[in-house]
Amino acid sequence: MENRIESIGVNEQTPREIVEELDRYIVGQDEAKRSVAIALRNRWRSRQLTGAMKEEVIPKNIMMIGSTGVGKTEIARRLAKLVRAPFIKVEATKFTEVGYVGRDVESIIRDLTEAAVRMIRQERLEDVQDKAKEQAEERILDVFVPEPKKSQNPLGRLFGGDDEEEKDEPKKYQAGREWVRKRLEKGELEDELIEIDVEESRRPMVGMFSGSSLEGMGDNLQDMIGNIMPKRHKKRKVTVAQARKIFTQEEAGKLIDMEAVAEEAVKVTEYSGIVFLDEIDKVAVKGNSSGADVSREGVQRDILPIVEGSQVSTKYGPVRTDHILFIAAGAFHMAKPSDLIPELQGRFPIRVELKSL
Repeated sequence: MENRIESIGVNEQTPREIVEELDRYIVGQDEAKRSVAIALRNRWRSRQLTGAMKEEVIPKNIMMIGSTGVGKTEIARRLAKLVRAPFIKVEATKFTEVGYVGRDVESIIRDLTEAAVRMIRQERLEDVQDKAKEQAEERILDVFVPEPKKSQNPLGRLFGGDDEEEKDEPKKYQAGREWVRKRLEKGELEDELIEIDVEESRRPMVGMFSGSSLEGMGDNLQDMIGNIMPKRHKKRKVTVAQARKIFTQEEAGKLIDMEAVAEEAVKVTEYSGIVFLDEIDKVAVKGNSSGADVSREGVQRDILPIVEGSQVSTKYGPVRTDHILFIAAGAFHMAKPSDLIPELQGRFPIRVELKSL
């Protein structure tokens, strides 16, 4: 598992090869591509370090400056795909200073961790697909040829009346299963309708805690309620082909250890996560701050600890943000990068100006 964690979020390609890969999707913007390619290469080099030095080397965050539609988001998204890293795009304008109505900035890291969990879970699902398909096939056979029930007649068993019939039952049962199995393998039963028992998916409590600093608590409470409440089942009439898909998903889910997935996802988030912070110019403050500008400056001060490196509580455990790569972007038509608070400016040492198309 350690090797798999180490391979996620890094790429052994040279900066030149990374730029060539980005050239396939993005027109021009050579300087921006070069900057992200070098940042990616440096992340790979930092992984080669060992011991305390590995923790000391942190990624250099990037600020992209350019008008809408020049390829800022696409560069970041393609970069994340290239290294199979958890990636999220957020708008700085969605957040407001703590104490006002708006999203909590720590939800950025929670969302990134969720993206990592989905990514790791998908990888694990692919690993167990063959086994899940086998078990799904057995469940379909159980629907066509249910296991025979033992005789409910105690007197018959006592005096040996039903003994011969009971001996024949397993043979008939096995023969029936093999006959159905052959027909399934030939694809003769794919359109047959069967009644199956499926788990009802829990409906999320949408909006119960969203838009408040209690978001994390809301997630945990939702999980607790989900675990306490018994799982509900319902009958559905579906074709054999549909049943195979449903059963394969259910069986694959049972084969995955979600605790191990969560543990791996936290590590992947910490060392490979990429956050694209868009519209950073909209929270910049020009000149003297007053009114709405005070809240904008508050957003910058709230974002600062996460970019600097802090610990954020998620439902999968605490996540440190020191090694997460932050890419900020903005048009900066009305404001300048120097209008951001000095501490935040210092956390984005690499600046790239993208050319208008």
